[in-house]
Amino acid sequence: MKTRDLVIGGLIAAAYLALTLVLAPISYGPIQFRVSEALTLLPLIFPQAVPGLFIGCLLANIFGGYGAIDIICGSAATLVAAILTRYIGTHITARAPRLILGAFPPVIVNALVIGAMLTYVELNRIEASLFLVIGSQIFISQAGVLYIIGIPLVIALEKINQKYAFAK
Repeated sequence: MKTRDLVIGGLIAAAYLALTLVLAPISYGPIQFRVSEALTLLPLIFPQAVPGLFIGCLLANIFGGYGAIDIICGSAATLVAAILTRYIGTHITARAPRLILGAFPPVIVNALVIGAMLTYVELNRIEASLFLVIGSQIFISQAGVLYIIGIPLVIALEKINQKYAFAK
């Protein structure tokens, strides 16, 4: 692995962690607006974002208060979503479909995994009605972050990347 790849991945991990912690009051819980999740679109343009997002999320979840279940499940959800987003980024070249479809994995994976995890944490079991409520809340907040913040962020970074060629 090149030093440049490590630096890019490390910067993404640090940005995810910093955004989550600085905005902690809205980053954790059944009703959350985790702004750092906008970075989950970065695998579309930076392959280094996949491990960077996983590490950043893992570190952020250590501070989240839900313990091992969130550290494991939340970080795994981010890793799976990042891998799927990267897959979309490498197989869809048209910009608009790539951006729109690239946001699906973080939205859907988090709604399912984090929705189930938070339901379990609240009740010590999975109950369909609460899962639908919490999963829907996560779905809506995740979609808002990705489509309102994430897509413009990726468009801006693509312009910068074309000029300076950070990613390959």
